[in-house]
Order: sequence, then structure tokens, then C-alpha cells
Amino acid sequence: MWWNRSSKANQEKVITADEQERMWSVFMDVRKSQMEWERAHMMFQEATGQDQIDYAIYMLEAAERKYQMNLKQAKQLNLNSVHMHGESLKRENG
Repeated sequence: MWWNRSSKANQEKVITADEQERMWSVFMDVRKSQMEWERAHMMFQEATGQDQIDYAIYMLEAAERKYQMNLKQAKQLNLNSVHMHGESLKRENG
């Protein structure tokens, strides 16, 4: 029956506490790697001299790869940044 199919489609998937913690961990990994990438980008922008520039490029490439890996993992878990931001607010407020 068509009304049963539509009601099933609107139901949210039940997420266990372990899955929720895993999602939170991946979300925090993405946020942390994003900040690391931003720091590496600033380091590259401020680098002077060939050695500093070479090091900054190395750090920037490593940070980009780490960020990409974490984003890929988040995508596999179908993480929604809006939902996870709401979760972070809940955790901050207790």
C-alpha cells in the first residue's frame, strides 16, 4: 500500500550509542584535520626562504591528504554536518 511505503521512507534509522560515538569521533577527526589544513595553509603563506617553503609544502600536502581521508570516512558513514553540529551543541550544553 502506498501509505505504508511513504511512512517507512520518513522513518529515521535508529542509531545505537556505539554508532553515535563512532560518528562523533569521525566528525571530530574531520574538524581537527580541517584546522590542521588551515594552519598548514597559513604556514605556507607566511613561509620565507627555500627551506621554510619546502617544509610548508610538505606539511600542507600531508594535511590535505589527512583531511581528504577523514572526509571520505565521513561520507561512508553518511554524516550530515548540520546534524553533527546539533549534536555538538547538545554535548556542550549537557
